[in-house]
Amino acid sequence: MSKVVAELKYSAEHEWLASDGAGPSTVGVTAVATEALGDIVYVDLPEVGATVTAGETCGEIESTKSVSDLYAPVTGQVTEVNAAAVEDPAVINSDPYGAGWLFKVAVDAEGPLLTAEEYAAANGGTL
Repeated sequence: MSKVVAELKYSAEHEWLASDGAGPSTVGVTAVATEALGDIVYVDLPEVGATVTAGETCGEIESTKSVSDLYAPVTGQVTEVNAAAVEDPAVINSDPYGAGWLFKVAVDAEGPLLTAEEYAAANGGTL
């Protein structure tokens, strides 16, 4: 079973959101998603300064199995992109909740998000 981190919020499309309420929020994809995708070989992320809209596509993740859209869990402006994940997408598989984060957003509004418990129950993850 895939790990689900209790402190995070989750989208139904398998993105996670970390927010401390003080600065930009961090966005990544869940271990459930990385396990379903298989080996991630390419990631296309929004540009710094771009506006993303909750529930809409904002990039792509390509694996040896398929290409999947990346959905924004929030609305806001992208403040930072994880260059290390773009250069070596395998880090998304090996550490999806840490070094494999994707981008940071100055949040204007959150989309519909799930608690860790709700996400785990819906997707077979474990806390």
